[in-house]
Amino acid sequence: MISSIKLKDIIDIFLVAVILYQIYTLMKGSRAMNIFFGVLIFIFAYILTLIFEMDLLGLILSKVMSVGIILLVIIFQDEIRRFFFQLGTRRKWGFMKRIESFWKDNDISLSEISSMQIVNACQKMAKNKVGALIILQQSARLDDFIDSGEEINAKISTMLIENIFFKNSPLHDGAMIISNNRICAAGCILPVSHDMNIPKYLGLRHRSAMGISEKTDAIAIIVSEETGLISVAKNGQFKLNISPEELETILSKK
Repeated sequence: MISSIKLKDIIDIFLVAVILYQIYTLMKGSRAMNIFFGVLIFIFAYILTLIFEMDLLGLILSKVMSVGIILLVIIFQDEIRRFFFQLGTRRKWGFMKRIESFWKDNDISLSEISSMQIVNACQKMAKNKVGALIILQQSARLDDFIDSGEEINAKISTMLIENIFFKNSPLHDGAMIISNNRICAAGCILPVSHDMNIPKYLGLRHRSAMGISEKTDAIAIIVSEETGLISVAKNGQFKLNISPEELETILSKK
């Protein structure tokens, strides 16, 4: 039997293993993880019916699988959307990035000066317990979210960020979106995450930060109004209670 295994069979097995591993890393730590293991057990049982030629059980499982695929798409719609989005925006696809650069002329990188202005603003707001939500655009455009707020189009500065999120400012409740080393808009409305694993003590700013990080590759910086702690949401994951130095490191690697 081993001698009958061909190169295409090895490639087939390898590709399936890679896909399953990617799905596992995507769902790891989420409420969908237990469902994912249940699906794997079901698929394994179906394969056994094919190997041992259990016709009746195999027929039942095949009918369930035909309907189950639709149910899985409904259950995992957020995870599936995030998986394909991350697949298309992987930084390791250097060849695709070089092709994209031919027609994409905007610079999404954050300069060292801009990073320091953001870090200083977050540090001061954290000290004074001023709530803030700052979104840093990366490869995915945020035009729809920018349009939901008030256009600013200003140079990034610590003082301006503090003024926008000042408690009596009309824009302090929304999100600020930064792109191309400019403050594009403030008071922006973001999608709210419905992930049940988010701790209940985290408020609407944190849920909005998680929501935008689940749907795009943007980096969300949150300053808690209640605790004065700084957190970051990226790729559907939180880094809670970080120091200004850690924030500076994250921004330098974005």
